[in-house]
Parts: sequence; structure tokens; C-alpha cells
Amino acid sequence: MKITAVETLVCHARMRNWIFVKVVTDQPGLYGWGEATLEWHTRAVVGAIEDISQLIVGEDPRRVEHLWQMMFRQHFWHGNGIVRATAISGIDLALWDIAGKIANMPCSQLWGGRVRDWVRTYSHLGGGKMEDFYETSVDDAKQFGDLARRAVEDGFTAFKAMAVPPTMPLEGLRPIRLAEAAVAAMRDAVGDDIDIMVDCHARPSPAMGLKFGKALDPYGLYFFEEPCWPESIDGLAAINAAITTPVATGERITDLATFRELFEKRGCEVCQLDITHCGGLTAARRIAALADAHRIALAPHNPQGPVSTAASLEFGFSQPGYIICETVHNDVPWRNDVVTEGFTIEPKGRIVRPNTRPGLGIEINEAAVKQHPFEQELLQRVFYCDGSVGDW
Repeated sequence: MKITAVETLVCHARMRNWIFVKVVTDQPGLYGWGEATLEWHTRAVVGAIEDISQLIVGEDPRRVEHLWQMMFRQHFWHGNGIVRATAISGIDLALWDIAGKIANMPCSQLWGGRVRDWVRTYSHLGGGKMEDFYETSVDDAKQFGDLARRAVEDGFTAFKAMAVPPTMPLEGLRPIRLAEAAVAAMRDAVGDDIDIMVDCHARPSPAMGLKFGKALDPYGLYFFEEPCWPESIDGLAAINAAITTPVATGERITDLATFRELFEKRGCEVCQLDITHCGGLTAARRIAALADAHRIALAPHNPQGPVSTAASLEFGFSQPGYIICETVHNDVPWRNDVVTEGFTIEPKGRIVRPNTRPGLGIEINEAAVKQHPFEQELLQRVFYCDGSVGDW
């Protein structure tokens, strides 16, 4: 059995372009689907997949670990860096899809079988008017309450919001009060039985992240995400030690060594590895084992497309430390035209029942993808009041 081709299909999906990866074999009808979506880097990732695929075309697709090592190590720069890691991830997901199809069982069964009966999901409410921090008022921030109510009406028992505005390395009370108003509005709207998460999007400095964390601590957040730059592991650890709300991070980390440092310094209580950026399911399983050794929970970052979601869920059914899955359920109206999924979602509670199909249980309609070709993503720019560059 040999790999004969690695193909990419790009599908425009509003904020990002989905990059689907198809690994084709010489066995009739046997192929695997992966995903390597990386917003604002679509063309770079497609090119990287083409480059890396030269290492594995002609090889046996069943040797998943062996092929991962080849893709990671058999070029001078290794597999580090977001573009290379994302390209490897997309191919790796497709290889695991093939492995499950050969065995005629879901991927989770390959990894020891299901450890749970369902996976809880949550939605992302976005950032509302917080994106225009200098034009936002406390009354604007209170509108997060309406967004929260809609999420609960959609069946979710948990949701996340970017309720923290972009800030300079040091600011006064105004941004703190805006964040407090937004979170208070959400808590008042949904009560204590719904879990609320706040995503800082790694905008604050460690000093500002600590201010936000302490101010929001009384609201009983499920977790507090990326309160400072992911490169500032000492800052993350200081914030995590100073507040009772669990700190979550990891979506922008692409290598095992950095995850090890993050966990050893106790920079988080929730690991948000991204399966489409960290090296695929092969790497994700290693990160999960490391997290388990430190008793750190798993809640993968997953704002991408349908193959990423299928892989994140399949991973969740196999990992004891997995607590919740981020999902995008209403991104583009043609989502269901493009994909057929093996798992089922129960509208009440938005819990996912297991995939019953082989591999990742996903099928992509290639004709439907062609109806939505690549479009340049909208640039996301943030500038502070003095004109200096901020983080989006």
C-alpha cells in the first residue's frame, strides 16, 4: 500500500479559508481527510503541504508515526514554526483517517477505545464592541448579556467571549471596568448554572493580564484564556498563581518542548493545544500525556473547519483529561453542503455523541468546496490611542 498523492482543497469560510488535505492511496476508494486551516496564511500553508508531501508520496500510509518523524525531521528546520507545523498537522490527520478506515473503526477505538459517552461543546460569542476599545462605553459592554442569552437559547451550557479590550502595556481603570461590566452582564443574564469563559486573545501584558484576572475572579469563570502573550510563560505562571480562576493557554504553541516548560512552570490549568497546528493527532497525544502527568485539563482550540472539529472530538473521546470542545456551529450557511459528519449533536446541552464511522467519520463534498474558492481574508488591525501597534 502506497501514498500516491497529497492534495489540498481551499474553501472560503468568511473569517478564514478552510484548507482541506486529502491523502490518496493506491487502494481503490481509500483516502483520508485532514485540515490545515491557518487564517491569513492560506497560500503559505498550501505551499508547505506541497513541499512536505514530497517526503511521503510513495510511502506506506499505515506507518503514521514513521511518516510524522519524516515530515518533522527530514528538513533542516524541523517541523517547528506555525506554517510547517500546520502543514504536518493536516497530513497527519488524514493519515489517521486512513488508519481508522483500514481497521474499520473510529480513530478513538484505535487509541484504546472511548473513555466517555459524550463530549460537551461551547460556543464563542466574539468580542462585540470591545474591538473598538476607545469608542466603547460601559453600556456597550453590557450588551454581552444579550449575546449570552442567545447562546443559552441555542442550547449551550457554556460559552466564551472576548470581553477584555485591547490594552497598552499599562492602562488605568477604564478597560478593567469595561471587562467587569461585560462579564457581570453575562453572569446576570444566564445565572450560575452556565459556564462562562473569557478570552483575552493574548492581548494584555502580564501586568494588565493580572489586573483583568483579579477583577474577574469573583465571577466564577470556567477558565481565563490567554491573559498575556503565550511567549511569556513566567507571566502566565504568575497570573495562574494569583487568581482562583484556571488559566487556559496553548493554542499558539506548536512544539512539545514549549508545552513541557509551560506545564513545569504551571503556566496554566487548561491546555488548549490546537490539533491543526501542534503537529496533528500524533503530536496531540504526546502533549496530552504530558498534560496528564501534570494534572492539567485539555480543552483544544478549535475555531477552524469541520475536519478539525471531527478530529478534536475524536481526540476527546479518547482522552481522560478532556473537558470541553470549542465549536463553530454557525460560521457559513454552506457548511452542511461541504461536509458529512459521523457524530451527532444533541441540541439541548450541545453535547456530542460518538462518531460511528471509520476514521474521523468525515466526508468532504469536493464539488461543493469548488463553489466557494479562496478569498483574501479581511486584515485584522489594532492600534492604540497613540497610534502604536496593538494585538488583535
